This record gives sequence, C-alpha cells and structure tokens, in this order.
Amino acid sequence: MQIKLSFMGAARNVTGSRYLLETGDARILVDCGLYQERDFRHRNWDPFLVLPRTIDAVLLTHAHLDHCGLLPKLVHEGFCGKIICTAATAEITRIMHLDSAKLQLEDAEFKRRRHEREGRRGPYPEIPLYTVDDATATSPLFSPVNYGETVRVVNGVEATFYDAGHVFGSAMIKVTVNQDGEKRTILFSGDVGRQNKPIIKDPTVFGEADYVLIESTYGDRLHEDAENISNKLADIINSTHTARGNIVIPSFALERTQEVMWHLNELLLADRIPHQMVFVDSPMAMNITEVFKQHPELFDEEMSALIRQHNSPFNFPGLTMIRTVDESKAINHITGTAIIIAGSGMCTGGRVKHHLVANISRKESSIVFVGYQAANTLGRHIVEGAKEVRILGQSYPVKARIAQIHGFSAHADRDELFSWISGLKKAPRRVFVTHGEAQAAQSFGQFLHEKTGWEIAVPEYGTEVLLS
Repeated sequence: MQIKLSFMGAARNVTGSRYLLETGDARILVDCGLYQERDFRHRNWDPFLVLPRTIDAVLLTHAHLDHCGLLPKLVHEGFCGKIICTAATAEITRIMHLDSAKLQLEDAEFKRRRHEREGRRGPYPEIPLYTVDDATATSPLFSPVNYGETVRVVNGVEATFYDAGHVFGSAMIKVTVNQDGEKRTILFSGDVGRQNKPIIKDPTVFGEADYVLIESTYGDRLHEDAENISNKLADIINSTHTARGNIVIPSFALERTQEVMWHLNELLLADRIPHQMVFVDSPMAMNITEVFKQHPELFDEEMSALIRQHNSPFNFPGLTMIRTVDESKAINHITGTAIIIAGSGMCTGGRVKHHLVANISRKESSIVFVGYQAANTLGRHIVEGAKEVRILGQSYPVKARIAQIHGFSAHADRDELFSWISGLKKAPRRVFVTHGEAQAAQSFGQFLHEKTGWEIAVPEYGTEVLLS
C-alpha cells in the first residue's frame, strides 16, 4: 500500500488550508482555502501544484474562507468533481463565495484606481482571483452528507464526516483507504472546536486512526474562560457607553457574529449592559444567520432552550440588521453610543474598514477584537499596538481603546487540542501538526511529543509524505 500526502497550504502558517491525498487510482483534495496573511497572498495567484482537472473530488471541512475560499478558482481552472461536505457547510460556502467574489472585484477596482493615481503597480494583478460567474459555477458541485454518514469518494476511498464543534456545519473527516488488501485511516481534524461553546455541539472524539492531521492555531497558548468573556465584554460596553463612544467589533460572518449576538443577548437578558442599538453591518452574516435558523438540529441543548423560550439571540430588542451601503453609512451619523458588528474579522476588507475610519481616532470609542488576527493583517497591526494605521489608502492615528477577547475563539487551545487527540486509544503511526504559525505549530508538536512519545511532524509548504 502506498498513499502520498502533500501539504499544499496551512503548513507552518494558518491560512490557505489545502492537503492532497493521492492513491494509485485517485487524487483527493481536502479543503481549498484562501491565503490571508500578507506574506503568503502571492500563493493565491500561483498555479495549483497539480492540474485541477486531475483532482477527483474535494472534501471540505467547513465554510471559512481559509478552507474554502479558492474553490471557485479551482473550478475556473478545470475542476469538475464533487465537493463533499455537510449541508450547512454547502449552504454557507455558497454565500461566502458570492460575497468573496464581489469583494475581490471591488477591491481590484479600488486598487487599480489608487495605483493609477499614485503612478505605481501593486505586487499582484489588479483583477479578482475569481468572478461571481466562477462562484455560481461552483455551486452545483456541492454534494451534501450527514454527520456519521460514510460516503464512497472514489473506488477504494471512503470518507466519514463528524461534528468538529468549530463553526456551524464544520466537520472532521476520517478518510479510509482500502488498497492491496490493506486499510489505512487518515483523520483530518479541520479546525478543532471547544467544549461548551454557545449554539453548537461539542467536537467529536476518536478512538483510533493511523494518521492524524491536527490544527495548531492556538497550540502554544491557553484561552480565557467563558465567564471572563462575559465580564470583559460587559466592562468594555459599559465604559464605552459612559464615554459616549461606539463599540466596533470586527467579526467573521460565520459563527463569530452569531456567538457575539448570543453573548449580547445573555447580557441584555441579565440587564448587565445598557439596552442600546446593536447593528450587524454584514449582509453575509445575515444570510448565514438564516442558514442557522434552517438547521435547528445542529443546535446544542442550551441554544434549543433559548429558542423554545422565545429568547433567540438572533432577534433581541435593539438589534438591527444592515443590508444596504446607505444604511451602513448612516450608522456613523447616529449620536450617542452603539455597538457595531461588521466584517471582516481581520479587517482585511469589508464594511468594518469604514467603521474603523470613523472610530479608530476617537478616544471615547472602543475597537474590540473577538477572533484570531493572522500575521501582517490590519487587525494584527492594531492589536499589536500600532500608533498609526493605513486604512483605505489613508493613515489614521490610533486613539480608540483597543481590546482583544481571546476566549471567543472557536479554535481549541493547547490543552483542549491535547485533550481531543488523547481520545486515541493507541498511538497513531504519525501525527502531522498543521494550520498554525510556525512557532505555534512547532511548539505544539514538541509539547505533543513530550506528552505522548508519538512520532510528530510539522510539515512545511510543499512537503510530500508517503504513508506506506
């Protein structure tokens, strides 16, 4: 038996998740993500390391762009096989792709005009990576599966999807290869969720696997507990309300926005924060929230109870969903204080940039980060204490209060990752640590080896391994 595994992304970096599994008869891609770190964005423009038309199927863990964001480019360049994922992931990914295509078109045109005005050229072509037509062409290729359902991917290869507890519809994928009378199992963790998170169920634990790919985004640190999340959020909102500033929360449209709404709803129900205007300024987040409503079978018991009691976090008093650009602009003319939740979560694009322009130089306002900020993103520069930042081609002094609440993370931390993989009853043949910045991945790899004695590898971009 010979299986080749190639690490085509999220190897000693966080984004661009992409792993190629090759048997004698098939090529299967697990995830096809967009690179978001500035240092790696050029890879989005690079040709795929194998011809897309030679790939038989894609297995998709979940709908975050760093896992699904290059699928339309893959389709544009010739892929025509099935994209296998859960139904919720398929629905959300369609939304993400259309939004991404539109934003890329807008950003490309904005950069073209700016570079023309400044008499220079940027490092990348001033065209979108893919178009709305490419996103539309990708949509029919989705092939939904249920959790726990084993599907035949190609001859000799099966895949089973399990709840990852990371974001709505997210999955860990166990791939089973039968070849030459032998069987091997390869477990792709995707992004590992956390225990007792709002809205969704806990991540699945596994008893055995021959090979494991485990993410390490937070493999070198520990999260705050849930009580600290509520306390910190309440303190920031109350103090900013007293100062008559705005609370701007850059947030990912998938899961993070819905979780922030959940916490705000809990604080309001307990009268721990003022009853004030809350704006969700993200059409994509609104569309994704509708998918949540359509799949109540994925809710955990606490969320189901809120729904039964008519206390849904998706329609509490004071909550306003913003769809149009004019409505978005009008927010910044409101007197008093408001909570503004807007994308993108790392401030790399979207409407949040305009709210940052209106608030980042106001000492009475607060910018609250509730998610991971990848290296060299605008969000990372802000949380690392930059005194001045460049937004939409202009420089602004940072005078607003900057806060970061790590406990919101949908990624397991070091101890939670170790707890998850400790469910294995016997040592796997090898564990591959992926999807983390180089320091985090190597630190977690060393930690895991010291704790278990297992064979651990931290592959680099382009690494090919034979699983024999």
